[in-house]
Amino acid sequence: MKIINFAETNSILNQYIAEIRDVKIQNDRLRFRRNIERIGEIMAYEISKSFAYSPKPVETPLGTATVSTPDSRLVISTILRAGLPFHQGFLNYLDCAENAFVSAYRKYKDTLKFDINIEYIASPRIDGKTLIITDPMLATGGSMELSYRAMLTKGTPAEIHVASIIASKQAVEHIVQTFPSDRTTVWCAAIDPELNAHSYIVPGLGDAGDLAFGEKE
Repeated sequence: MKIINFAETNSILNQYIAEIRDVKIQNDRLRFRRNIERIGEIMAYEISKSFAYSPKPVETPLGTATVSTPDSRLVISTILRAGLPFHQGFLNYLDCAENAFVSAYRKYKDTLKFDINIEYIASPRIDGKTLIITDPMLATGGSMELSYRAMLTKGTPAEIHVASIIASKQAVEHIVQTFPSDRTTVWCAAIDPELNAHSYIVPGLGDAGDLAFGEKE
């Protein structure tokens, strides 16, 4: 299994990561959502380099050009609600992709213990397709695993890309243990060292859903 950590290289993506982490900037919801979206666009471009391509003729007003374009059939899946702007970034670049949506949330037993519940899935068939599962925050990896298992009720993908903005080391290790190693690539803008007692990523950035859309009751 390949693990791609963009924080290990220098690119403009790091500027957007700095801004979504910054407490002085992140409370501007419009800017926060747009930065999440831009990170999705950059990741979509990088992931697109791994697709299958073939040359195809294109008629122009003056002749015929040959252009190598993707052959991979794509499904972009996101975990509601925090994943929506991230998903939109991917869709801005991979606009021919099909789309899937899964609701996964923490149902707390007390202030520290919780189960992850999935109550909704809308997805096309994914047999033989390239599945990109997007979730901006990969804390424990539990939501990603359960969302993937929910997607498997719609078929078996040919390859899987797990895309996250900020992940914990624990979550990445969980993905390595629970996803098929021969067909999965994990893409992270940053991998943070730990989780706190509430299973939030440290240093992380806070609650991505609340920062994007407002606090929930």
